[in-house]
Parts: sequence; C-alpha cells; structure tokens
Amino acid sequence: MSFPQRPGFAGLLALSLFALPVSPATAQDAPPPARVGVMTLEKQPVPRVVTLPGRAVAYQSVDIRPRVGGVIEEILYSPGDMLDAGTPLFRIDDAAYRATVASARADLAKAEANLPVAQSAYDRASELAGRGYTEAEVEATRAALSEARATLEAAEAALEYAETELSWTTITSPISGVGDLAEVSVGDLVTNGQSEALTTITQLDPIDVDMLEASARMLSVREDIDAGVLSMQDHLEAKLVLETGQVYRGTGQLVSPGTAVSTSTGSFTVRFRFDNPDRQILPGMFLRGEITLGTTEAFLVPQRAAQRGNSGQLTVYVVGEDGTSRQVLVEDSGTYDNSWIIRDGLSEGDQLILDGLKSMAPGQPVTPVTASVDEDGLVQDAAAESEGN
Repeated sequence: MSFPQRPGFAGLLALSLFALPVSPATAQDAPPPARVGVMTLEKQPVPRVVTLPGRAVAYQSVDIRPRVGGVIEEILYSPGDMLDAGTPLFRIDDAAYRATVASARADLAKAEANLPVAQSAYDRASELAGRGYTEAEVEATRAALSEARATLEAAEAALEYAETELSWTTITSPISGVGDLAEVSVGDLVTNGQSEALTTITQLDPIDVDMLEASARMLSVREDIDAGVLSMQDHLEAKLVLETGQVYRGTGQLVSPGTAVSTSTGSFTVRFRFDNPDRQILPGMFLRGEITLGTTEAFLVPQRAAQRGNSGQLTVYVVGEDGTSRQVLVEDSGTYDNSWIIRDGLSEGDQLILDGLKSMAPGQPVTPVTASVDEDGLVQDAAAESEGN
C-alpha cells in the first residue's frame, strides 16, 4: 500500500508564493516626474560692474615746519578741530625779529634822508658844469646819487624781508583741514627747515581712493568695447564698500585713469574722489570699489540656480524639449544683484531650473512650474504668489 509523498520545503515555498494576491503595480514602474520651479530666460541690459581693492588717500596733507628758528611760546590750535587756511597754529618768540625790523626801518629812514641830498648835489653840479665844477666832479655827484638810490632800494628790501621773517614767527595753516597732535611743546627750540614736522594738517573732504586694476582685465574690457559687447558710460562712477560691508553713500568721480603698470604686480592705479563731509573715511583705510563701466546684453542667472564643479566652471539645468532636465556648462562674466552674468551657453526662452539641483541628474523627467527667486534667495511659486496677492 503506497501513500502520497509530502511536498518538501521548496514545494511549500512555491505553493505559498502562488497563493499570494498579485498586484497590477510592479517595482519596475517609473517614479512620477519631479516638480521643479523654473524661470524663462531673456537677455537684458546688465550693468558691467567691476570690484577693485582700494585704499583711501588724503586729498591734501601738509607737514608743518618752521621757517624761522626760535622758542615755541604758544600753541594756538586744538587737535581734531576743523581749521581754515590761515588759521594760526604756533607762535615763536619774536623779540629778535622785532629788533631786526626796527633796525631795518632805521636804515630805510637814513637812506630816504640821504637821497634828496645826493639829488641836490647832482643837480647843482650839472647846472654849474664848466663854471666851477669839473667833469670829474659832476660824474662823482652822479655816482653818489646812484649809490643813494641803490641804498634806498636795499633798505626797502631789507625791511620787507625783516617784516616777512617777523610774520613767520606766527605759523599758520596753508590749507583748510584737520589738525593732528602737536609734536612740540611750549618752550621747545625749533630751527628753520628742520626735518621733524611740528604737526600735520589733513584735508578730509573730499577724500581720494586709489583702486588697483589688473592690466589683463583692462585689455579684456577694451576687446569687449571693440567687439560691441560692452557699451561704455560717458562718465565712470564708483561706489565704496567699507570694511564693515556697509555701502558708502554717494558716488565717486574719476580723477585719474592710471598711466603706468607696475612691473611687480601687473596692475595700475585708478583714483576716484568722494565727498566726505562726516569724515567717515580716513586716509589709510582699506576699501572695495564697485565701478560701473557700462552695460552688456546678457542673461541673469540666480546664484542658487548654478553650481560650480571641480573644474571651476558653472553648470545649470534647463528643461529640455522632451521634458527632462538638461545640464549646460556656462561661463560667467561676474555677478550683479546676487545673479551670475551669463553671455554664452544659454538661449532665449530656455526654462532655467531653480531648485532641486542637489538631487538633479541629466535626463531626469521634470514638471516645470513657473517660479521666481525673492530677495532672500528663496524660490517662490508664481501661482502661489498670485493667489496671495
């Protein structure tokens, strides 16, 4: 008598699998297209702005030194005060110079008194020439008259110089500006033409800023102008960014475009002048200058919509005609308002993908949704914005 054989483990497993309900969906089904925010690209006139390192330079700065020697009797200004041209700064002991002026005045009075006497003697000798005065005596009176005139002129010059030296005992500011600390004290002896300055007067309004530009970029800008890519402005203007990141109010005017390139750095200096009524900028400060050269036709690509690869080149994603993402290599020409300036690599009407870039891959199906990037760099759905408004 025979009994039916029991199925083994493999048979039981097969029976259990066939007994499971079968779903029409399978693991091979493709995921739905990713929903991404996009913006339509259009070329527009974009300001061409270059950022240069700069350093503030005083518009005028004068080291004050004495023109006569003597002892400092009085300091007549307060450091930090705004001084006008001609404001007294120091007073030197003038006793010796007043005595010199008095002596020069006496010599002048003596010369003035002698001149009429010499003139009368010459006139009398000229009238009596040959009748009591020989030709030699007439010539002698003529020489005496010329000497008297010369003595008078010398006395006038000596008095003028003595009075000038006396005026130099009061040292005044040659320019309008701010006075620095005095380097001497009352009672110090100073000499004419000494190397040490008594103080420094600096004019801070306006203020100059020297900016360094590479000669290679200057040549590139000239090429863009010649090619018609860049339309230059009639007048170059610059904005300043302070060390704190604050944008300085007002714009600067070009003073000097630079005339020589440094052989060590390959750069040249461009000088701009800014109004500085509040003395916010001081000589020696390091600043950044933003110079608007002109405008160029280009695409503005938000910085969050681009990634820089290991090669240093920017990549963006656009929506292809087949509804999938397409990776594009682009080259930037700087930035403007948190956007990359792109001239080549993109086309009018391209739909630029704004978000989901970290997980994006070329050829990935996507569903484009019109969006924009706000001031905080966040992608905003255009339909949601319109509903909110």
